[in-house]
Amino acid sequence: MTEEASTNTYPSGLPRPQIPLPKAHPDLLIITGMSGAGRSKAADVASDLGWYVVDNLPPSMLVDMVGVATQMGHLRLAAVVDVRGGRLFADLQEVLDDLASAGVSARIVFLEASDESLVRRFESVRRPHPLQGEGTLLEGIRQERETLAEIRERADIVIDTSDTTVHEFAARFVAELGEDGVGSLLVNLLSFGFRNGVPVDADFVADVRFLDNPHWVPELRALTGLDGRVRDRVLSSDGAEEFLSALTKVLEVALSRYRAHDKHFVAVAVGCTGGRHRSVAIVEETAKRLRDLGYTVRVSHRDMDRDV
Repeated sequence: MTEEASTNTYPSGLPRPQIPLPKAHPDLLIITGMSGAGRSKAADVASDLGWYVVDNLPPSMLVDMVGVATQMGHLRLAAVVDVRGGRLFADLQEVLDDLASAGVSARIVFLEASDESLVRRFESVRRPHPLQGEGTLLEGIRQERETLAEIRERADIVIDTSDTTVHEFAARFVAELGEDGVGSLLVNLLSFGFRNGVPVDADFVADVRFLDNPHWVPELRALTGLDGRVRDRVLSSDGAEEFLSALTKVLEVALSRYRAHDKHFVAVAVGCTGGRHRSVAIVEETAKRLRDLGYTVRVSHRDMDRDV
C-alpha cells in the first residue's frame, strides 16, 4: 500500500474502514466505464451468470460489501462503480489498493464507446448525461472520459460497444470473463401432472403418459419417481430410453443456440397424469444427462407430494 493510502481517510474524506481478511477470498469484478456504454447490461449478464451484483456502489463501501457478502456465502461479487457517485468516485483507486493488500484482487471491466455512439444513445432516451450540468451533452461525455482516464489504464478488460448489438455485447462480455457458455445457462426441469394443469411459463412441454404407469402397481402407488423401484420400472418401460435420448438431443440442440440469443433461463416441463411417478423419474434422468453435458440444471417436482 502506498504512503498516501495508509492514511485514515479516502480522498473523498470518508473514513477508511478496518479491513477484515475474509476466510475465503472472493472473486471481485468491478464494472465501470462510460455512461451509456452498457454498464447496466453488463450487470444484468453478470447476475444471470451467478455473480452477486451491486449497482451504483460508492467505492468506499466496497470493503464492507466484500466482507458482508463473503460472510453470506457469496464468492463471486460484481460492483458497478461509476461517476454517478460524484466525488466519491475518487476513492476507487485507493479502495482497490486496500482490498489487494487484504488479499482480495479485483478484475476491472471498462466499457467505452465513441462520442458519436454515446450522443446517439443519450438522445434516443432523452436523458441528460450525469456530468452534463448546464453544459452540452458532448461536454459531459468528454469530462467523463477525463475523469475515468486513470481507471481505464488500470482496467483488465476494455470493451468498446460502439458498433455492437446488445446480444453481441453480452456474448463478448461472457467470453471476456472466461465464462462457459454452457454452464452459464440455467435449465429448470419441472415435473407436473396434466390433471393439475400445464405450467404456463414452460418453454418446452413433454408428455410421458405413454409410459407404463406405476400408479396401477399396488406396492408402488404410494411411492414417487424418486424411489429406486419406481424409477427402474419407468426407465425400463417400452419407449422410455428412446424418448429420453430424443428429448436430450432436442434440448441439446436448442440450448446450444439459446446463449447466442442472450437467453439465460430455459424451463422444461415433463408431465404425466398425476405428476408423482413417470414425470418425476424422467425429469431426474434428464437432469442427470444434461448435467453430464455440462449444463447447470435445477429440478423441481410441482405435484409429487399431492394426495395419491
